Amino acid sequence: MAGESSTRRPLFGGAISTTFPARFQDVSNICKVPDHQEVLVNPARDESLIFELLDLKGEVDDGGSALWFLRNVANEQDAGDNLVVEHSGIVELPGLHFGVAPALAGTTVARLAVSKGRQGTEAQNIVRLYLANIRLKNATTDVVITAYEPLLIKLYHIVLFVAFCID
Repeated sequence: MAGESSTRRPLFGGAISTTFPARFQDVSNICKVPDHQEVLVNPARDESLIFELLDLKGEVDDGGSALWFLRNVANEQDAGDNLVVEHSGIVELPGLHFGVAPALAGTTVARLAVSKGRQGTEAQNIVRLYLANIRLKNATTDVVITAYEPLLIKLYHIVLFVAFCID
């Protein structure tokens, strides 16, 4: 939101940091989060940001990596009616590298129907998912950043961080 205050926060024990709106809360202050993830939520608007460090999916083509991760997220969440709205292809990030190889990044935006936790399809919410994949080949790491923006919340809704902590 325009004019909204932002804050710089360390991620993964301070190995990296980023700036994002101050309204997001760190889920690890509420429950256990896996070491390869950083999860932040805004319970007032049911928004979430998830940062993941994953083993490089070497079998996945660079140009299609963001779409591959999007499909993976959609499958994990039993998303119905998923629709890719936008896909960037791949761009080189010359200012970000590990060793001599530059980082590569791809992005995609989709609309998904998802349920949280153990809720069924009758409780599916409609969300816009923004996904970025940064490929650090020399570090054999895929960095996946997902942001969920709610478009339609059903009455059966349970706040993300509560469902996240239960699973």
